[in-house]
Amino acid sequence: MIPAPYLEVAVLVLGAIILLVESFASQLDRRFLAYAALCGLGVIFLATFFVAPQSSAVSAPLWNFYSADALSLFFKRIALATTAGVLVMMLDFAPSVLLGVPAATPQSGLGEFFTLPLFTCAGLMWMASAIDFVLIFVSLELVTISFYVLVGFTRRNPASLEAAVKYLVLSAVATELEQNAALFGGVLVIVALGFKIAAVPFHIWVADVYQGAPTPVTAYLSVGSKAAGFIVLLRVLEPFLILPRMRTVLVAIAVLTLIYGNLAALPQTNVKRLLAYSSIAHAGYLLVAVVSLSGRAVAFYLVAYLLMTLLSFAVLVLVSQGGSDQLENFAGLSQRSPFLAFAMLVAMASLAGVPFTAGFLGKFLVFDAAVSAHHFGLVVVAVITVGAGFYYYFKVVRAIYWDVAPSSAGKIVVSPLTRFSIIVMIAGTFLLGVYPQPIFDALR
Repeated sequence: MIPAPYLEVAVLVLGAIILLVESFASQLDRRFLAYAALCGLGVIFLATFFVAPQSSAVSAPLWNFYSADALSLFFKRIALATTAGVLVMMLDFAPSVLLGVPAATPQSGLGEFFTLPLFTCAGLMWMASAIDFVLIFVSLELVTISFYVLVGFTRRNPASLEAAVKYLVLSAVATELEQNAALFGGVLVIVALGFKIAAVPFHIWVADVYQGAPTPVTAYLSVGSKAAGFIVLLRVLEPFLILPRMRTVLVAIAVLTLIYGNLAALPQTNVKRLLAYSSIAHAGYLLVAVVSLSGRAVAFYLVAYLLMTLLSFAVLVLVSQGGSDQLENFAGLSQRSPFLAFAMLVAMASLAGVPFTAGFLGKFLVFDAAVSAHHFGLVVVAVITVGAGFYYYFKVVRAIYWDVAPSSAGKIVVSPLTRFSIIVMIAGTFLLGVYPQPIFDALR
């Protein structure tokens, strides 16, 4: 069996090797590095099934701040799968990167663009196992610093630079609070991690950063950062939730996050901003599960959120090439690419919570956990906000199937790797919508 800490070491070594190859093999096609990273992540993902789950109590003294239980291994797999999905999107987004990065040679910057997600992935995996505030802080900073660079990577794009500065400044504030979290208790933990999961009122950075960042980076922020933040919340907040006031604070944050995220998404005409506010809304549903102390509901919802969010961003990357992220760019997509139109339909339906999709079952598990915990008022608010979600998600579907495509719009070419990835995510969305047992088995 493989010692659990070797998984993160393997990801770091993979990143270092790819970075060295990029530095010294000047004639190499940089897209090969992304394919190599995908193969490496696939091997490490398979290796997670050969790690014996163990608690920190039976680990070596050096690792008494590191847990390798079933929950941490589950979230490591989420981090690896998310990173692989983002790398596929980055391959499609590569032409935009070349336009946005000042370079003296062709493909300059692509190597770093493909390598940084690997270091982010290592940080996310460490966060999944962190049971000590020191390791939480160190792994969180590894993730955050990588995102600083990725958000502002296309330096010729003013929106990207603005997003990077906003993310840097506001994240630094949250980091400063995290350093004192052990002293001041649960409230400061919520404040510090609330920034990472995009909960209200710590959400102020989300819309501008999501819109300005390169689209694959936005997808990574939306899924990877949120998943890591919620596993830390589950581990850290549980002792504090015996205090009635702490539970009341979390309930209030969940209600505000649900209402604000859904209402703010209603008028959006930019798809990236719509998905940004949607991300805030989904953080609210996840907070309902956290308040109800249902790790099973949080885990399943995060897997469902991974599938439907990466699917929507994978389509957005292809549709926005040579165009924009505006909703009008999706007009007539069903004529330009029936495959991508169906993929976006599935993503929007799952995000909204249409039956027989993973998103529906995820919401059902969250509501069931809240009812079992007697949070009836929270369930009422959550159900009402689901109705708002149907409006703005199906606004995208209406543009795809009912609006007329501009005469200048041509067919959209989908690479075989991207097509395969999209098919896998569509299949996963429907499969988990009717058969969630594999996720529950993985948590045992």
